[in-house]
Amino acid sequence: MPIENWTAWPAREALTKVGVPRRRLVMAWVVRAVLAAAFLWSVVREGVFHGWGYAALAGGFLICAAAVRGCYRTTLAQRLWPSVGLLGVLTAVGVAALAAGSHAAAAGLWCVGAAVAVERLPLGWGLVVAAVNMGAYVAATAAPSLSTGGTVAGVLLIGYALRLDEEARGAGFRLLAQERAARHAEAESAALAERARIAREIHDVLAHSLSAQLVHLEAARLLIEGGADQGRVLERVSAARGMARQGLAETRQALSALRGEMTQVEEFLREAAEVEGARLEVTGEPRGLPAEAGLAVRRVAQEALTNVRKHAPGAQVRMRFTYLEKEVELWVRDSGALGTVDELAVSGAGYGLLGMRERAELLGGTLEAGPAGPDQEGFVVCLRVPA
Repeated sequence: MPIENWTAWPAREALTKVGVPRRRLVMAWVVRAVLAAAFLWSVVREGVFHGWGYAALAGGFLICAAAVRGCYRTTLAQRLWPSVGLLGVLTAVGVAALAAGSHAAAAGLWCVGAAVAVERLPLGWGLVVAAVNMGAYVAATAAPSLSTGGTVAGVLLIGYALRLDEEARGAGFRLLAQERAARHAEAESAALAERARIAREIHDVLAHSLSAQLVHLEAARLLIEGGADQGRVLERVSAARGMARQGLAETRQALSALRGEMTQVEEFLREAAEVEGARLEVTGEPRGLPAEAGLAVRRVAQEALTNVRKHAPGAQVRMRFTYLEKEVELWVRDSGALGTVDELAVSGAGYGLLGMRERAELLGGTLEAGPAGPDQEGFVVCLRVPA
């Protein structure tokens, strides 16, 4: 056994009564009362004490009870020498009782002192104190026998069994404290993750939209200062107003997502495809998606359709949403630009595929975007996220 096990105190949680059921505490006090009554009765039956001797017996009993109670407090504070000294009181009173002719009183006090020492002191010191007490008990026995050895072994086993029971309870309390600390850390981590998610939504929805509005409004200001015609100014202001409306709508969607009030992904994709004139195909077994996965699909679909509108006006768009075994896939492809790219549209408030790729990677997914192929027209966006 490592030296630390011989010199270490029982855990503080093991030495307290915190968490012990009330019924067990009551039973413990009942057992103590019965043992104390049996001890006093055996002492009285010896016929050693008469008259004022009973007062000495009562005084000695109270002194020993106070010493045991004090020992419980000092061991809880892990104060070695005061604890040993208080247990020494029991040894000394036992010697005095033996000198008065009461072998039962001496034996009872020495056995209690040994059991308490093994139970509550560091194991090495507890065995030393127990050896002193039980050595005195054996020495005081007129003719040591097998029953004497059984008594010594029984006292030591009782003390060690109580020690193991208390240490097991203390270990349970430590595990409970560790579990509570882990839960607290997990709750803090979840709160930080939620704050990061809210910050990401605010950034995705507002930062790009507001920056694009500022571009158009600044352009309008410069046109006005330069004396440009009213039509060009109104064109810039109308673009900024449209982006403000789009940003407001997307902000509402983000708030709904944060509250868990989003519409089903399929319904959202069908509405978006209908507005943009795209063709949507849904495959796989439909199921509910986690909020983050559903929000990622919405954001990527919005970005892909917005990019088609900006960079490939007039292109035909195909969308495919697939429920896989442990993830979902969104695939968007356009056929290439058929019309002239509008300069104002290009300066719009898209989220950017880079931001969408970062969002997918945070969820453990992937986002691939690029030209359809060497001999093919158009652009392809493919998102996969666990769900």
